[in-house]
Amino acid sequence: MYHKLEKINKLKIVGLLALCLFQLTAFKALGQVKLPELISDGMVLQRNAKTKVWGWASPGEKVKVKFNRKTYRTTADASGDWALTLDPIKAAGPYTMDITASNQITIKDIVAGDVYLVSGQSNMVHQMSLHNITYADDIATANYPQIRHFWIPTTTNLEGPAQNLPPGSWKSANPEDVNNFSAVAYFFARKLYNKYQVPIGLINASVGGTPIEAWMSEEGLKDFDTALAAIDRNRDTSYVNSFRRRAQAAADANKQKTEQDKGLTEAVKWYETAYEPKGWRNINIPGYWEDQGIKDLNGSVWYRRELDVPAAMTGVPAKVFLGRIVDADALYINGEQVGNTTYQYPQRRYSLPAGVLKPGKNTFVIRVQNFGGKGGFVPDKPYYIEANNQTLDLKGTWQYKVGEVYRPIRGNGGGFSAQNQPTALYNAMVAPATDYTLKGILWYQGESNSGNPEEYKKLLPALISDWRNKFEQGNLPFLYVQLPNFMEVNYLPSESNWALMREAALQTLSVPNTAMAVTIDLGEWNDIHPDNKKDVGERLALAAQKLIYNDKKVVSSGPLFQSAEIDGNKIILNFTNVGTGLVSNDEEELSWFAIAGADKEFVWAQARIEGDKVVVWSDEVPEPKYVRYAWADNPDGANLYNKEGLPASPFRTDK
Repeated sequence: MYHKLEKINKLKIVGLLALCLFQLTAFKALGQVKLPELISDGMVLQRNAKTKVWGWASPGEKVKVKFNRKTYRTTADASGDWALTLDPIKAAGPYTMDITASNQITIKDIVAGDVYLVSGQSNMVHQMSLHNITYADDIATANYPQIRHFWIPTTTNLEGPAQNLPPGSWKSANPEDVNNFSAVAYFFARKLYNKYQVPIGLINASVGGTPIEAWMSEEGLKDFDTALAAIDRNRDTSYVNSFRRRAQAAADANKQKTEQDKGLTEAVKWYETAYEPKGWRNINIPGYWEDQGIKDLNGSVWYRRELDVPAAMTGVPAKVFLGRIVDADALYINGEQVGNTTYQYPQRRYSLPAGVLKPGKNTFVIRVQNFGGKGGFVPDKPYYIEANNQTLDLKGTWQYKVGEVYRPIRGNGGGFSAQNQPTALYNAMVAPATDYTLKGILWYQGESNSGNPEEYKKLLPALISDWRNKFEQGNLPFLYVQLPNFMEVNYLPSESNWALMREAALQTLSVPNTAMAVTIDLGEWNDIHPDNKKDVGERLALAAQKLIYNDKKVVSSGPLFQSAEIDGNKIILNFTNVGTGLVSNDEEELSWFAIAGADKEFVWAQARIEGDKVVVWSDEVPEPKYVRYAWADNPDGANLYNKEGLPASPFRTDK
């Protein structure tokens, strides 16, 4: 794995689920009707389809549902479960729904539209609030009461499928609530709503740093022996609890280490204004300390600098941009803590009230904790103060001093994480929703499986089949994101697990009723969570317009490799999805094409567009056999597009 995955909770998250089950049992005992979390105020029902309403009551209890001027009746079975099916309705609302047994529940503000399950790992999680600089205007102007989002809190279950989701509620897209929407999902929904004026419901089941196996049912994993073995092991509660105890011991040890930090334990703390620095050395921000003379240090490192702040930047609110920091940080200005973040991925954007900055000298101190890999400040990110329309650069030479060195802890749980175990997230966060009728599924995941891309080629189609079976919608549209460019640029042809993951996505298009958003131009070399979420969501929306809404005029994808033919010393490539024509999007020569003979020793090639084809050759390879395009972790500047502005998917012919 080339990247450090999101910091994850090592303890099994079961409290919310246990509460739900307790409440469910209590309601059954009292003889009162109880509804699943999804069937609640503000919900979006799938239009033009039979939709299910279900819940729990006393065994044999009669249940009546009034909706859209019709009455439906059923009786709870011997287990207290009941369900009924509503007739299809057109896109409209708001409706109310009355459910009556020995008690009555009224569901308000229901609309009928199109409902999507959105799932995956952190790039699907990432809320609008985490991108509130880039999308400040989108947040401020969000006024889409018929775009609604149901966030499912992270919950795991290793025992089997749960009956209900953890507590949650439907929220509409307004300047306050949209902050908690998945950014990708919001921009997807907004584009579709603006196009078709149909309400959009988003059920968000996504968790950062999680592998695809955690999102699949046991039946869906029947062909994956390693996953099945893990499921069997995890049924042993003593086995699981042993990891939990060791993880807790490790957490306690790390807490003790923090408490031993010299910067926090000396009589005058290192961030206080009375502190007089001694023995501090020079270091640059941005940059990792391992690249600046500090070898393999996991621990806390303090950074310090005195800055002259112009009077015009004081007496007003300000904002500090500290890029990204690996892993955790606390920022102190003039002896007061003004911000902190506990894990590496969010960009640091700390708001300062008026009065924090003073005219002239200000002391900035940053405590950075790193728990593995390189620690410090990620390059090529924003580092400055902004106030009163002026900026002050924070890059450059600072001083540093080590506060504490963390020694490796043995027996820390062996990397066991409940949320990463096969079926754990499916059981808790998807299974309870499988009775809800959907229009389609959005999927953005793969980073956590990049260590084994060949298996992912089997897992992704298996997930699609699994979920279609569980939702009992055999041809349910499945839209997914191909991984973007990421990590350092390699200027020589090379092998790449991320390229193989993209190939796994490309091959999955052979599964009927699927579509893929290519994002090879939307990544960032130093951030596994690129800031551009809008184009990702809108490319998924284009895919939906073509696949789901049958809009034949839409060019929904960039060029996709179709076939290759050898013509002497050249290879001629054919593509689908060329739109109104192939182009180099930067008007430069085509780049990132590589060519090889029978030995598969790839060299960079020349390439040119001829109509809807691309011709590739190299004087170094007189008898070419194979071509690759954008086959790298980060093929920065790959420039084959169609005229509609959509990039070609990376591919290879040497399979």
